[in-house]
Amino acid sequence: MSMQATLAWPFFEPRHQEVLRQADAWLASLPAWTPPQNRAEMDGLCRSLVAGMGRAGLLAHAVPDPRDPAVRIDARAVCLLRDRLAQHGALFDFAFAMQGLGSAAIALDGTAAQRERYLAPARDGLHIAAFALSEAQAGSDVGALSCAARQDGGDYVLDGEKTWISNGGIADHYVVFARDPQSAGAKGISAFIVDADTPGLEIAERIDVMSPHPLATLKFSACRVAAGQLLGEPGQGFKLAMRTLDIFRTSVGAAALGFSRRALQEATRHALQRRMFGKTLADFQLTQAGLSQMATRTEASALLVYRAAWGRDAGQGSSRDAAMAKLAATEHAQQVVDAALQMHGGLGVRAGHIMEQLYRDVRALRIYEGATEVQHLIIGRDLLREAREQSALAALPSTQVPSRATLNQE
Repeated sequence: MSMQATLAWPFFEPRHQEVLRQADAWLASLPAWTPPQNRAEMDGLCRSLVAGMGRAGLLAHAVPDPRDPAVRIDARAVCLLRDRLAQHGALFDFAFAMQGLGSAAIALDGTAAQRERYLAPARDGLHIAAFALSEAQAGSDVGALSCAARQDGGDYVLDGEKTWISNGGIADHYVVFARDPQSAGAKGISAFIVDADTPGLEIAERIDVMSPHPLATLKFSACRVAAGQLLGEPGQGFKLAMRTLDIFRTSVGAAALGFSRRALQEATRHALQRRMFGKTLADFQLTQAGLSQMATRTEASALLVYRAAWGRDAGQGSSRDAAMAKLAATEHAQQVVDAALQMHGGLGVRAGHIMEQLYRDVRALRIYEGATEVQHLIIGRDLLREAREQSALAALPSTQVPSRATLNQE
């Protein structure tokens, strides 16, 4: 099913057609896509993509208006854009998504001055944003982070490292999560906006990965940050990090969906063209069955992703819906891309071929912003919580069972 057909689902409104048209018009204006050959080209391309998306108005869907105190991020628009951009190329999706992730915490808890200073240029594509949460020993276990932020007079002093930081090395600002050295667990974590040129912040290492994009380890050595760079209340950084990730988790599934769509398109085209044993590959029932599985997994992913996005926009979303969308879409995408590559045979593993690129691009989505195993925990724990609540209600006398309206108010 095409994206235009997807837009006919009841999850969408007429304005979402315009979002997709806006993206397609911008993509059509670009020169032919060629993957960067080295880190300098990659960094330059990412900066160029962010600037271009800003001029085209695409970033306005991921970075809230700094003058609007209410955080209004249209989850369906973000998912549609990631779906489309991922079909075009992994770096396109990356550049768009990281602007949103690196700005959302500021939109959620920033002061008016912080919002104006950082959101406006990020929204226009003039500054590159980054979200610095992960550490070597604190990936899925955010509460284990050790980067320290001690108060010194009217300032905070940061010491420690952050790693796997997307846009590391090219960002203009980082939203950094660090803890009071006297605290433990999730308590005591605060969030700070750290400008890239702040003394004491250095890029300790640029990290090369199988799907190339700007990625780095940041090192903080007596990095002094003014108290005015604190985001929200001290000690509330963990909650802010979770709220930020919750906004974009469903959209990771949308990016995976885009990779699935592209893989299915490539497999179908190849099957119709590839001749063997006097027939085309598409004439064989085994090929048709493979394409059927790929299409079914892709459509199942689309339904879960856009249901979750619609629920969030309608105020009916849940962490379980987002977790299911990310889990299913990323796992299905891995299977679809693998099957499509298999259908291409040796051609699919040739360096630079689209299937080889997709195979490398899709893998990380099952890890970042909550690994598959974490999504299973979220879903399972929520199911058990719901079952316990229902059991507790069933045990009450009928006169004591609260009404649905009462539960909703609570």
